[in-house]
Amino acid sequence: MLAMSIIGVGIDVAEIDRFDAALRRTPGLAERLFLESELLLAGGERRGIASLAARFAAKEALAKALGAPAGLLWTDAEVYVEDSGRPRLRVRGTVAARAAELGVRSWHVSLSHDAGVASAVVIAEG
Repeated sequence: MLAMSIIGVGIDVAEIDRFDAALRRTPGLAERLFLESELLLAGGERRGIASLAARFAAKEALAKALGAPAGLLWTDAEVYVEDSGRPRLRVRGTVAARAAELGVRSWHVSLSHDAGVASAVVIAEG
């Protein structure tokens, strides 16, 4: 059996109202941070701001777990939820390259939002 080890851990919080204000005042910001699949629910309705803030916190936590290198693209990391309700990460491009460089083989992610704050924890395992 191959032994797995923790390569990196990241945690981040986002104040939901502040995040909402940033999206409202900066045209195109949501599209620079998120893939369409992250912005929209299955029925095509826009995802709620608390959910988006938690996804943003997960992307920040992911960057921290990878050592916060320059050049990562926000849209090279996708936060999605399995049918079971478990949050997951899908990486590509710049994020996948950095993860491969570090030997990351799997991800663990936890999302939460309560009392006006969204939070996320990401563990990179290799």
